[in-house]
Amino acid sequence: MSAYIDGLKLLGRRELSVRQLRARLIDREHSPEDADEAATRLLENGALDDGRVARAYARTAAKVKGRGRLRVARELQALGIARDIIAEAVAEVFGDLDERALIDRAIQKKLRGGQKPSTMQERARLYQFLMRQGFTPAAVSAALRRIGAAPAGDE
Repeated sequence: MSAYIDGLKLLGRRELSVRQLRARLIDREHSPEDADEAATRLLENGALDDGRVARAYARTAAKVKGRGRLRVARELQALGIARDIIAEAVAEVFGDLDERALIDRAIQKKLRGGQKPSTMQERARLYQFLMRQGFTPAAVSAALRRIGAAPAGDE
């Protein structure tokens, strides 16, 4: 079977970046040259589009998984998407989102309706959790102050 047909079948199941598609075609024992040629043809006919992949991934990560812009950008970079495409997708998706609401939702999820963190260690854990979710340090500190749990070192 040709690399092009395999590429179409892979893209029929889910959106893939150019780098992901190329790697999967090589895993299916197509030569690197055939994988490159298939990727080029798929790019030309619009079946393969890193911008579309980046926007879809960013939307899902932000709205469903509650991730911040920094983590989304890191994950897109790991998928092999170019920095300019990442910047465009992140700006488009996060442009109309309320980051404060995202952080508040992440805090609710982490605390599961429990009490706000009272010890310095609990505050540090919550701060680190929010940082791993991809929120900026300033936004995390502001959110912790809002709920009355100042970040470690702010007291």
